[in-house]
Amino acid sequence: MIRKKQYGSIRTKMLIIIIAVVVGTLVLCLCLNSLFLSTFYSIKKQNLLMESYEKINTACEKGTLYNNSFQTTFETIASNGNISISVLTSDWDVVLTSASNYSTIRSQIGQLLFDSTVESDVIIENENYRMVVIQDERLQEQYIVLFGTLEDGNQILMRTPLEGIKESVLISNQFLLIVGAISIAAGAFAVLLITKKITDPILYLTELSKKMTQLDFEAKYVSRQRRKNEVDVLGEHMNDMSNQLEQTIAELKSANVELQKDIDKKNEIDKMRKEFLSNVSHELKTPIALVQGYAEGLKESVEDEENRDFYCDVIIDEAAKMNELVKKLLTLNQLEFGQNQVEMKRFELMELVGGVVQNSNILAKQENISIEFEKQDPIYVWGDEFKIEEVITNYMSNAIHYASGEKKIRVWVTGGTEKVRVNVFNTGSCIPPEDIDRIWGKFYKVDKARTREYGGNGIGLSIVKAIMDSHGQKCGVENLQNGVNFWFEMDCSKEQQNVVSL
Repeated sequence: MIRKKQYGSIRTKMLIIIIAVVVGTLVLCLCLNSLFLSTFYSIKKQNLLMESYEKINTACEKGTLYNNSFQTTFETIASNGNISISVLTSDWDVVLTSASNYSTIRSQIGQLLFDSTVESDVIIENENYRMVVIQDERLQEQYIVLFGTLEDGNQILMRTPLEGIKESVLISNQFLLIVGAISIAAGAFAVLLITKKITDPILYLTELSKKMTQLDFEAKYVSRQRRKNEVDVLGEHMNDMSNQLEQTIAELKSANVELQKDIDKKNEIDKMRKEFLSNVSHELKTPIALVQGYAEGLKESVEDEENRDFYCDVIIDEAAKMNELVKKLLTLNQLEFGQNQVEMKRFELMELVGGVVQNSNILAKQENISIEFEKQDPIYVWGDEFKIEEVITNYMSNAIHYASGEKKIRVWVTGGTEKVRVNVFNTGSCIPPEDIDRIWGKFYKVDKARTREYGGNGIGLSIVKAIMDSHGQKCGVENLQNGVNFWFEMDCSKEQQNVVSL
């Protein structure tokens, strides 16, 4: 619902303007009536008398004034102009008159020439006639009288009353006031209706613009008229602008999201680089120090053959650890950056798992660990056989080094016709819940002392995660009641065929 503000609105201003125009016009009419209506009326009467005189004098020149044919015209002039007309001889005998009786004519002549109670003001005077205004104080009446001479020498007397012009002006003004009041009321109502149709779309556009400033582009302008006007065109343009703004803002937000992702990725890479340098430095610091120390001792203080061999063995062992670390880092780097391509092929999984288990038996026996492998029928999967072997090897190496308690390792495969899961379980302590997701990171070690003891560097599980990601497969770990189970999944081949193991 759009809230309409009436104060200072276009509707209010238009209403005030229209009322002001009507009131101003009404006041002007009243002033003109009061000031000039009497004069205008008097001038009209004067002009009427002069025109009537000219018509009668023209008829006199033509010799038709006293004919019966002109009688109708004579009466029409007198009737239409409310004029009393009398044509007299020089002896004041009536020749032609519009009056019904002669006493009226004599009264008019006597009033004009001899009545002292009658005041007269000359308006026009020339060689043909004289026009005066007569004010009868006794009767409170006013007349305009034209007294002149015709072409044949006869006299003409014309008189017309100035009928209560002041009362007429007063009545006219009262009527104007009534008409003005009605006009103001009707005009105000009409203005409200008209301006409502004009201002409602404008108010709606104003509300739309407010919503647009708040980035709300749901509301749209809809024309309610059959024929478009300028406001409708403006509304359509605002709809277009709203759509363009919405699209532009959406694109900007998408660009900002991508930019934020790039920034986060860059920050993550920087963080990983710093952690990598720190971890590599930490991992290499101990073997380098050992190599340096034993090399110096070998050079300076070792004399007997037995100690010399021991020093050399330590140096060789630490060099081998550093070499293994560098190899794993190179492998991990190639996997993470896609430089080590995955060669997908179909191979038999159970044979591969069994081979890795068999190779791990030697290390397991040295640690008094028993390995249980549940053999099954051949299972064919799709993947890079060499890399999957490395995954199983890392799981087995991890299980051997962390097995404790009963010191048992159990390896088995589960699944169906579409996916299989390889499980490597070892007895021992569970992984703390807060470390479950962290163990896949580079150089992360749950038990740093024990890892160093068996020569681990925290890269093996990172390599596992990278290999499985490159295959598009899942891997994970779960804590069981008396140990930890690591697993990974593979896609099965649709055709299962028997393969003879060599």
